[in-house]
Amino acid sequence: MASDRSVLVTGCSSGIGLDAARTLRARGWRVLATCRKPADCARRVAEGLESFPLDLADEANLAAAAAEALARTGGRIDALVNNGAFAIPGAVEDLPRAAFRSIFETNLFGQLDLTNRLLPAMRAAGQGRVVMISSVLGLVAAPWRGAYVATKFALEGATDALRLELAGSGIHAILIEPGPIGTPFRRNSIPHFERHVDWQASPHRAAYEESLLARLYAPGTRRDRFELPPAAVTARLLHALESPRPRPRYHVTAPTRAAGLLRRLLPTRALDAVVRGR
Repeated sequence: MASDRSVLVTGCSSGIGLDAARTLRARGWRVLATCRKPADCARRVAEGLESFPLDLADEANLAAAAAEALARTGGRIDALVNNGAFAIPGAVEDLPRAAFRSIFETNLFGQLDLTNRLLPAMRAAGQGRVVMISSVLGLVAAPWRGAYVATKFALEGATDALRLELAGSGIHAILIEPGPIGTPFRRNSIPHFERHVDWQASPHRAAYEESLLARLYAPGTRRDRFELPPAAVTARLLHALESPRPRPRYHVTAPTRAAGLLRRLLPTRALDAVVRGR
């Protein structure tokens, strides 16, 4: 069990980040459970977690949050869990430049910026863990999720490069690749979809009407067939943070394991057919 070690986790308002923060605290970690909204931070503080705002898309806010984390821990951050992210559903050709800019600011640029601000403290300690929460969509693309896919493919590549660059430093860069996880992630994507996608004017309007809108706006909780709870991700995260020899990447859920295997075995056309269900 870990003790006297600190970890900063982003995106702790709900889902994966919240489960990770609670579990790590229970295992003896000092957890800095950051959220984008101050109201969510207040809820985390009310339940006994240490929390303050960190908006990955706001460079000034991110810089202040990184400084706050270092000040609170006396300049020692043992681990960073880059979890905060969001999706913008829609066909690639329906997404304006502003949509891509906004999602990359949070899902990629902010995560790398935060990592770079905390790496000097890890280097000074001679050890550390940087865990990037990627996705099955960082392994295999899917239609109607192009913006999110683009950020996760980029995050995978940047993390692979970082892992190679950190060799011998005592700092490990690690990818965790969930598949369907039971969180409010899909519901939280609705405002971004409504802000950026004019589906009624789209050449894909029929596809939106036949499936995408129903999936996005389904009442209640619509479970995916292979969906697992956030605790399944946390289980991999614990190994990534506490094992003396963490793996470079961890697959979570059956779809992610299948995607990793099929990407290695199938030619592109065959993989496309599998993804499209044909």
